Amino acid sequence: MISEFEAWTEFLGADYSSFYIGLLTGFLFGIFAQQSRFCLRSAVLEFWRKQKGRMVPIWLLAFSLAFFLTQLLLFNQTIDISKIGYLNASGSLSGALIGGAIFGVGMILARGCASRLLILSATGNIRALLSWVLIAIVAEQTIRGILSPSRSFIVGLYSISPSIRDMSTYLPEGSGLVFGFILFCSGLYLGAKAQLSLWQFVTAIGVGFAVILAWFLTGLHASVSFDIISVQSISFIGPSVEALNSLFAIIPLKPGFEIGMIAGVFAGSFMASLFGKEFKFAFFTKESGFFRYVIGAFLMGFGGVLAVGCSVGAGLSGVSVLSLTALVSLVTMVVFAGLTDKLLNG
Repeated sequence: MISEFEAWTEFLGADYSSFYIGLLTGFLFGIFAQQSRFCLRSAVLEFWRKQKGRMVPIWLLAFSLAFFLTQLLLFNQTIDISKIGYLNASGSLSGALIGGAIFGVGMILARGCASRLLILSATGNIRALLSWVLIAIVAEQTIRGILSPSRSFIVGLYSISPSIRDMSTYLPEGSGLVFGFILFCSGLYLGAKAQLSLWQFVTAIGVGFAVILAWFLTGLHASVSFDIISVQSISFIGPSVEALNSLFAIIPLKPGFEIGMIAGVFAGSFMASLFGKEFKFAFFTKESGFFRYVIGAFLMGFGGVLAVGCSVGAGLSGVSVLSLTALVSLVTMVVFAGLTDKLLNG
């Protein structure tokens, strides 16, 4: 199998191999996320409002499966930890704290995080599409545009070394596996208690499976390629920037994991919405508002870059490899999203 995979990647070349890996994993994520209604914002609202619903179990099932199986890959040394960006470079706790907080506020205002907005865009939601485009534009300006000085200042307030950022270096060996297994069992219990249907169980777990598949395939690609390949998984801030730049030819199109993943997520969600007869155009109305989406998208674009990831990039992919900055980002997203909802809705 490995020899066949190596031959396939050599035939296509490093860039196109990465593109198709991104396309496959993104496509699966798009289908499962659209069908399960996977959304951190919805889970946060359900949690803070103390409602008995299905969004918390669905989110926990996806998160815990991604966490447990990623830890299993790392424990078995199936993927090279030295090639994971969340762990092998210096990080910023100040960026994680402030960025996560800003992102959490933004996803409440825009009624969805970056991943959810892309998923909804493919189902005909014009509000979500505009918000996703704005997130990518603001993220681009935060990375290398007019907002980059602010980013550099915030990120520089409190930097940490890779050895601190990688929590596995100071946690007992195998603790990630144990914690992941407990979380997954908790997700199964809560899902049964919430009376999730079999399809909801399958699609929620499928979201987590897409995350782990991306880790596995990019890790396998890195191990057989002579080119430098990043080991990565599903994320939506940086890849959205790359996809938008390529779409408008701001930067010449270069196939890669990020562009393939964004295209795959859109295609998967679109196909799932068609088969489920859920495709429907949705525009801005007086009830939905307009400026709250604009403000929310701006905050997520800026905050997502500071946090080095969105609710999926940091919240699932980053935390699954025990990145301290990703964990801090996820926690602050949850806390500040809850506070924002409390402030807006009492």
